Amino acid sequence: MTGKKNGDITIADYLNTLTVEKGISLNTKEAYGRDLKRFFDYLKEAGKGPKKAAPGDISGFLLKLKRGGLSARSYARTLIAVRGFYRHLLRNNIIKNSPCSYIDVPSFNKKLPRYLSFEEVSGLLQSADTRAKNGLRDKAMLEVLYATGLRVSELVNLRLNDLNLQAGYLKALGKGNKERLVPLGEEAMRWLKRYIEGGRPPALKGGFSPYLFITNRKTRMTRKHFWHLIKRFGQRAGIPAEKIKPHAIRHSFATHLLEGGADLRAVQEMLGHADISTTQIYTHIAAERLKKLHKRHHPRG
Repeated sequence: MTGKKNGDITIADYLNTLTVEKGISLNTKEAYGRDLKRFFDYLKEAGKGPKKAAPGDISGFLLKLKRGGLSARSYARTLIAVRGFYRHLLRNNIIKNSPCSYIDVPSFNKKLPRYLSFEEVSGLLQSADTRAKNGLRDKAMLEVLYATGLRVSELVNLRLNDLNLQAGYLKALGKGNKERLVPLGEEAMRWLKRYIEGGRPPALKGGFSPYLFITNRKTRMTRKHFWHLIKRFGQRAGIPAEKIKPHAIRHSFATHLLEGGADLRAVQEMLGHADISTTQIYTHIAAERLKKLHKRHHPRG
């Protein structure tokens, strides 16, 4: 699909360029590929190739999508894919003018991500029983997750050689295989050391694994397995079930940092966001929380 050619135009070439330059995820790459294939098919029905598309073709395609009941988010993503494709053609001198020049991406309300309060995070971190069989592992995973804001997929894929406990940071492999360095903090390092020294060797039973967090079967912890653990710990800490989501701790990490006065660019780097606009949503959360606190505690709130 994404390798379909039309003269000297290749969708795959554009998507590979995005992967290298922007570090887009595999899911985004596949979605853009489907969007562009759909657009190419629309042009083919009109007897045109992409190089011959006019603004009216873009408008007609978008109208067809609207009438087909496409969601606002998918509609916007499709337009972003098509506009980006034509920017790619312009940069490579394949076309002289883009048919998308005067077509804007529609705005739609982004749902603010759910996050946990300081008290809820504290309860969650204390919910792992460090005396239990895998308690040190579970405690270390929770502490690292809140200290770094890693995605759960990044956490479970950590390897031993991704840690530098002496310098106090870890190396995370994010979307688009982009590496970033993230500081750990003293509490996370303390529990990592306890797990590596006292919790990991008994689980390995003399075996070997390059991965940091392992199960009783000496295999890498999976995202699904850890998600079940988070739900259990959330229930134990008395946190409402609807607030416990896979990225809840990541959202809390970002929100709490910004509330504490952290620089937005620094938070962007730690989260591994390619675009700062993705990080800016957390400033809205922090602002909303401050407004509520003002209303609740200020005599004229």
